[in-house]
Amino acid sequence: MIASWLWVVFTVIAAVGQTARNAMQRELTRVVGTVGATLVRFLFGLPFGLLFLAGIVYGFGIPLPAPNRAFLAWDALGAVTQIVGTALMLLAMNERSFVVATAYLKTEPVLVALFGFVFLGDRPTAQSALAIFVATAGVMMMSWMKGAAASLRPLLFGVGAAALFGVSAVGFRGAILSLDAQSFVIAATFSLAVGLLIQTTLLCAYLLLFDRRSLVAILREWRPSLFAGFTGAAGSQFWFLAFALTSAANVRTLALIEVLFAQVISRRIFDQKSTLREIAGIVLVVAGIAFLLWTH
Repeated sequence: MIASWLWVVFTVIAAVGQTARNAMQRELTRVVGTVGATLVRFLFGLPFGLLFLAGIVYGFGIPLPAPNRAFLAWDALGAVTQIVGTALMLLAMNERSFVVATAYLKTEPVLVALFGFVFLGDRPTAQSALAIFVATAGVMMMSWMKGAAASLRPLLFGVGAAALFGVSAVGFRGAILSLDAQSFVIAATFSLAVGLLIQTTLLCAYLLLFDRRSLVAILREWRPSLFAGFTGAAGSQFWFLAFALTSAANVRTLALIEVLFAQVISRRIFDQKSTLREIAGIVLVVAGIAFLLWTH
């Protein structure tokens, strides 16, 4: 019997990994460009994704599930939208502070709840909807600033990335649910490995055709890229395990805890201080997350 709270553990671990990867990608963008930094999480994450899959298959003797058309369609949708979403995320982070750009991205739960209901029939409860609303209100409070015109570009980049990440989350959950697998663990891990393979193939082909310099730069920066790839793959592994156990909306609402992790990194690494408005927003985010957990 699977513990009902296990998705909470998976999501928190995933949020830690994703925050570390985002911070590393933000730094790599200055060296290898936006598309290059986008590729890093997939190219250097693929070996780890395959390693996770091999460990489950050979370590626990669980056979690989047979992919079907529905799985390939859902997984490809998740993979492609995640590529574009990552690129927009990095553009947003280049124009605003790390924590505020992360906050823009966290408008995602509302979109995920909508997409999940329309495409997968994941109907949120009244309590879940309230938690999403409160936490998202906190995100919007954090991201609001005077001079809206000056912040329009990063706002569009951030919200655009959030929408694409929302579609991606629903796509990957759809892929996991479409597999006839013996365990949710193998379904999640197989979906991750195939998704990383699709993403790496597409981005490598693009850079080989249009930007070989960035590809060479990525290989030169293999040490930080390897770290970004590992944290990205490990984070994704736990995202996928969480998606296999509950709706994407629940997972992405709890994932708002990433804003708190980003706050720490923003202060400690990037030396970016928070305003009182951002702190008030964080309080609402925490309140929304706490209510979500209390009602589940």
